[in-house]
Amino acid sequence: MSTEGCEHLLEFKSVNGTSSFQLIYSVFVFCSTKPTREQKIKWCSCSGCGSIGPRIHACIHCVHFACYTHRHIHQHYQMKGHHLSIDTDHGEVLCLSCGDFTYDSEIGNIAEAFRDQSRSSLGLNRYYTPWRPGPTDLSLLKRHPKRRKLHHNSTIGLRGLINLGNTCFMSCIVQALTHTPLLRDFFLSEKHVCHFNNDASQCLVCEIARLFQEFYSGAQAPLILQKLLHLIWTHARHLAGYEQQDAHEFFIAALDVLHRHCQ
Repeated sequence: MSTEGCEHLLEFKSVNGTSSFQLIYSVFVFCSTKPTREQKIKWCSCSGCGSIGPRIHACIHCVHFACYTHRHIHQHYQMKGHHLSIDTDHGEVLCLSCGDFTYDSEIGNIAEAFRDQSRSSLGLNRYYTPWRPGPTDLSLLKRHPKRRKLHHNSTIGLRGLINLGNTCFMSCIVQALTHTPLLRDFFLSEKHVCHFNNDASQCLVCEIARLFQEFYSGAQAPLILQKLLHLIWTHARHLAGYEQQDAHEFFIAALDVLHRHCQ
C-alpha cells in the first residue's frame, strides 16, 4: 500500500499544508477537551438533511458538514468542486474525485497523535497499532540480515497440538487464534502488561503470549497445552473435565477470560 495519498490530496497539501487536517482532527474527530466536544456536537450534522450520523463528513476546503449515506457530501463536491473530506467518526480521508478513501502517512500520523491525545483525556489506553520499526529497529534489522521471515510458503507458525483426551475442540480454537494476524502482531510485539502482580501463572493472557512465542519460534515439535487447559478449567469451571466440549462455547469462554485478564 502506498504511503502517499492520491494526486488530489498531494496537490492540496503542497498548496495549503496540513493545518486544515490538524484543525478538523482536533475539534471535529478526536476531541480531547470539553469545548471541542461541544463544538463537535454543535457542528457535526448534515447541512442537507440534518442527520447527526453515521458517516458525517467535514469538507477540507471549507466549513461544511454533510452525510455520506444520503450522498449530500457528493452533492457538495458537484456544486463546489471540493473533493476532499474527512469522516468525523473515524478520521478517514475521502477523495470524491477518485471516488475512494485515500491514505497518506503524514495525515495518518497527525490523526494517530490526536486520537491518542483524545483517548488519554478520557482515561483510555493508547489505541493499538501494529508494530512498526523505528530508526533504531531498522538499523538493527539491516545489521542482522539472517533472521526469520514470514512469506507465502513459510512453515513458521505451523505447530501440531497433542490431544489431551477429548480436547480437539480446544486445539481447533487455539490454532484459529494463533493464526489471526491482529492477535499475532499484538502478542509477538510484547504489548501485554500482566495485572497479576503476585502470581502471573494465573494470567491466561500471559499463557497465550507464551504460546504465540512457541508457535512462531520455528520449532516443529508438537505442543502440549496442559497449562492452558488448567487455566481454562480454573477460570471457566463449566468447561472443567475431560469430556468433549463445544468449540464455540470454549471460544466464547476463552475470550471472556482474556477480556477480564486484560483489564
